[in-house]
Amino acid sequence: MVPRAFFIFKTMKIVQFIFLLFVFYGCTNYSQVTYVAKLPKKLKEVSGLEKVSDSTFWMHNDGGNKSELYLVNTKGEIIRNVHINAKNKDWEDITSDDQGNIYVADFGNNESKRKDLVILKIKEEDLLTQKSVEVEKIQFEYPEQHKFPPNKKYRYFDAESILYISGYLYVFTKSRVKQNYGKTSLYKISAKPGKYQAKLISEFENCSNMDCWITGAAISEDNSKVALLTSHEVLLFSDYKSDNFFDGKLTRIDLGFSSQKEAVDFMGNNTLYISDERSHTQGGNLYEMKIPL
Repeated sequence: MVPRAFFIFKTMKIVQFIFLLFVFYGCTNYSQVTYVAKLPKKLKEVSGLEKVSDSTFWMHNDGGNKSELYLVNTKGEIIRNVHINAKNKDWEDITSDDQGNIYVADFGNNESKRKDLVILKIKEEDLLTQKSVEVEKIQFEYPEQHKFPPNKKYRYFDAESILYISGYLYVFTKSRVKQNYGKTSLYKISAKPGKYQAKLISEFENCSNMDCWITGAAISEDNSKVALLTSHEVLLFSDYKSDNFFDGKLTRIDLGFSSQKEAVDFMGNNTLYISDERSHTQGGNLYEMKIPL
């Protein structure tokens, strides 16, 4: 005979599963997140997406993968892939300007020991017409960092998020310090090729666990909203008067479920597209989110 305790255990697991399903779908509807498409296996570690048109995006994988950009439609189909003549050491995000340039951020820095932080500047026309493209380089360093790596309690120099506005690139760092994972620093760098010291603008304290890591950034087409992505929510900043976005009004938008979300971009001013990395049978999807008005 099967022990009664076994049936009790199985019943509890089923109830828990049903409860999690309820939470997932309930919260997703509440926060207006909708599933758009399953991304192809070639993009199982997607860490950046940038709008090209109302139905296409440039995407790339995280570090250690091929040095390629993929043009992907909202059906999750790869339309085009282009080789980038630069190593994918740790590509973490992608953004664009209004002059036809794409910027790929190779500044992942898990142990805060890199001295070769770089943002790759690429002409989008080349991406659309050539199979392999050259890059210009924007090299930079954090002036507050003096050791490589610093002591573990000072490892604030990782980053996964970038956006462009008015001739400058803005980097949002990712803390690797225990009990302070939610700290992010906002830095400003010229979008012209060269070597720079990043300028510290301000800092923001999110919650303290790893779910609070800032893993993606985007700015609306009218430059009025900045969205920062975490595993389970969007931090939406608005009504800022300068490039210190943290001075603006903060609205937290619960996405309703947690996954390894690492890429976000605006479609217009009130719609976000978000993607997450594939982990076992979960993730690897493209989502759409309407910003509550």
